[in-house]
Amino acid sequence: MFQLPLLSTATSSSCDSPSYDYVIIGGGTAGLVLANRLSADPNTTVAVIEAGSSVYNNSNVTSVLGAFTSLGSEIDYAYQSAPQKYTYNRTLTYDAGKALGGTSTINGMTYVRAEKDQIDDWETLGNEGWNWEGLWPYYLKQEKFQRPADEEVEKGATFVEGYHDYNGEVGVGWTHYLTGQNMSSILRNASTAAGYPFNEDPNGGYMKGFSTWPMMVDVEEVVRSDSARAYYYPIAQGRKNLHVFLNTTATKILWKDSEETQNNNGEVEAKGVQVITATNTTETIHANKEVILSAGSIRSPALLEHSGIGNPAILFPLNIPVVVDLPSVGANLQDQPNILMSYSSPTNWTGYPNFVHYLTASDLFTTSLPSIRSAVYANISAYATQITADQPPNSTTASLQTRLLTLQADLIFKPNSTVPLAELIWFPLGPAISTAFWNLLPFSRGSIHIASPNPLIPPTINPNLFQTPIDTLIQSAAAAKLRKLFATPPLAAHVTAELAPNSSTVPVGTPWEGEAWARWVKGAYNTNNHPVGTCAMMGRELGGVVDARGKVYGVGNVRVVDASVVPMQTSGHLTSTVYAVAEKIAVGILGGE
Repeated sequence: MFQLPLLSTATSSSCDSPSYDYVIIGGGTAGLVLANRLSADPNTTVAVIEAGSSVYNNSNVTSVLGAFTSLGSEIDYAYQSAPQKYTYNRTLTYDAGKALGGTSTINGMTYVRAEKDQIDDWETLGNEGWNWEGLWPYYLKQEKFQRPADEEVEKGATFVEGYHDYNGEVGVGWTHYLTGQNMSSILRNASTAAGYPFNEDPNGGYMKGFSTWPMMVDVEEVVRSDSARAYYYPIAQGRKNLHVFLNTTATKILWKDSEETQNNNGEVEAKGVQVITATNTTETIHANKEVILSAGSIRSPALLEHSGIGNPAILFPLNIPVVVDLPSVGANLQDQPNILMSYSSPTNWTGYPNFVHYLTASDLFTTSLPSIRSAVYANISAYATQITADQPPNSTTASLQTRLLTLQADLIFKPNSTVPLAELIWFPLGPAISTAFWNLLPFSRGSIHIASPNPLIPPTINPNLFQTPIDTLIQSAAAAKLRKLFATPPLAAHVTAELAPNSSTVPVGTPWEGEAWARWVKGAYNTNNHPVGTCAMMGRELGGVVDARGKVYGVGNVRVVDASVVPMQTSGHLTSTVYAVAEKIAVGILGGE
C-alpha cells in the first residue's frame, strides 16, 4: 500500500497499484488541457503527475501587477544553463513553473499567437494537417475573450472581432491596470513617424507593426488566467475519474517486456511511470492506454533519455539501456536572447503596459536587406557545419541542418515577407521607459541532455545563443532601430538620459554593424525563456522525435505534447500556441489517432 498526494474530489489515493487509462507527466500549460479533454468521458480515467503544488491562492501568481514576482521563488525551477561559449562563457537562468499550471503561472501573461506563414511551414516538415488553417480552430477553442471596457479602449486596447472566441477556457483581455497617461498614443504616433504600421490585432496571423496586446487574465476577477485556473479547477470536483498527484516527481517511463507488448509494428510500449512521492518513496503509476509527456521543453527530453529513448552517445556513458535509438531527442533547441534598453523619463508611469512592436527583416535592415539576404544564404552551409559540430555525435548532419536553415531563411527573407524577426515590448514603469527586445527567429541551435543517471539532477541546457554571426547582426540591428525609435517624436519628449546601454558603452551614431553593439548584446542578454524544438514534431528523417499525432517514433503508446514539439521558433508568445497544440492533439486522441 502507498499513498500519493492527490488533488481531486478526494483528498488522497491509497492503493496497491494505481492504474489509469492515460497518465500525463506534467500538470502545466499543455498537460491540463489534455487532462480536461480526456477526462470529459466519465469512463476514461486520467492521472496527472505534477512535481509542484497548487498555487490557486498564491498572490504572486494571481496578481496582474505582480506578474513576475514568482520568478526565483519556490515555484520557479530557475535552471542554470551551461556556460555559453559564444558569449564570454556566461550562464543563464531558465525560469520554468513548478506548480499546478506550470509556466503559465509565472509568465508575463502575453497573448500573441504566431505568424500564419510560419505555422504553415510546419506542414512541410512532415506534419500533415499542421498549418494555420488546421491550427486556427484550436486557437479559438481555448479562448474566452473579454471585450475591453471603454476605459481600456481609451488607453489603446483594440481588437478584431473575427479573431477571437468567447466560449473557451482561457480568459483573454485587458484590465483597468492597462497603462494610461497617453502612452499608447505616444508609441503609436512615434511608430507611424518611424514608418511602422499600426496593427489593430496581432492575433489573426499577421503580426507586423505596433499593437496593444491582450493578456491571459480573468477580467472580472482581475487575476491571472493560468492553465490550472482555466482548465482544471472549474471541472475538478465534478470528475472523479481525474486524479492529480501533487508534489510527485516522474523519474522515468517503464516498459512492457517483449512478451507483454501487443504492438504489431515492432514498437515498444509503456506500462507506466515511476515516480518519487512527497514522502520520498518510489512508486509506479500504471497506464492502461498511454503515457503523455507534457513536462516542457526542458524536462520532456530529459525524461525520454532517462527512460532509454534518445542518443546512444548520451545514454551509454550513463549506463542507461537504449530502448529506442532516437538521437534527435534533446537536439534542435531554439531560444531567443532578451535584452533591455532603458531610458529615464520625467513621467512616473503606472499600470501594466501591453504595448509591442513586431519588426520584419525589411524593417530592421531597410536598404541593406539585399546584402544581408545574400550573406545569409551564402553562409547557411557554414552555420550548418557549426551547429552539427556543437551537437553530440549522430544528433544531426550538416546536410539536414542546411535544409532546415534554408527553410527558415526562406520564411524570413522571401520578397515582401511579413514574418516578424524582432520584437520590442514596452515597459513604461516608474520614472523610466524600458523596452525588452529580441531576435525572434535565431539561426543558432542548442541542446538539452541529461548528464547524470539520477533523474533528480537537472539536465544540461545549452542554447548556444549567438552561435551564428547573423544572430548577432539581427540583435544589433534591433537595438539600433530601438534607439532610433526612442529618439523619434513624440516619444523623444518623454525620455531623458539613456540608462542602458548608455552612450559610453555604445556611442550615439554607432551603426548597427558596429562592434560596440555586438559587444553589448552579447554581454547584456538573458534567455527569453521560450525554448522549443527539443522533441520536435517532424519527419523522423528530418530529425523529428514525434510524428504529427505527437507519438514518439519507435514507441506505440507514448506522446509528447508541450512546447518541445514545436519544430521551429515562432514569432508570437508560446502559451497560446502550446494550448492550441494540446487542443488539436487531444481531439486526435479522442478520435482514435
